[in-house]
Amino acid sequence: MRNKLHYRKLEKLRGLGKNEDGNVESALVLVPLLVLFLIAIELVVATNLRNSDFALAQGDATRRAISGQLLASDRVIELNSPDSFAHMKLLISHRKHSLPQLVPGLIALLGGKAVVEVNGVALMETIN
Repeated sequence: MRNKLHYRKLEKLRGLGKNEDGNVESALVLVPLLVLFLIAIELVVATNLRNSDFALAQGDATRRAISGQLLASDRVIELNSPDSFAHMKLLISHRKHSLPQLVPGLIALLGGKAVVEVNGVALMETIN
């Protein structure tokens, strides 16, 4: 009697695996949901990378403005001042970084580039 009961339970479990009701509906919900999740994660990653690159570019600009060691990609803008003793120069540094693509082709589809470009700005110190 016990073996028959055990056999019936096993047959019932096998029958559950063969039932495919809901597979198509599940795929129709899960695939767009997964794409939406990846797009949201890509936006979070891009924003965080832009913020960290901005902080690094600002730090580089400040360090180079104090030391006076400039790179070829840096721009120096001279500011006119009515005070003849306060000659000021503004250093603008550039930083470019590529973004990881979690959803392939999404950025190209939207017409953008997978690159973050940020500028750092600092006032150059006068060296006496």
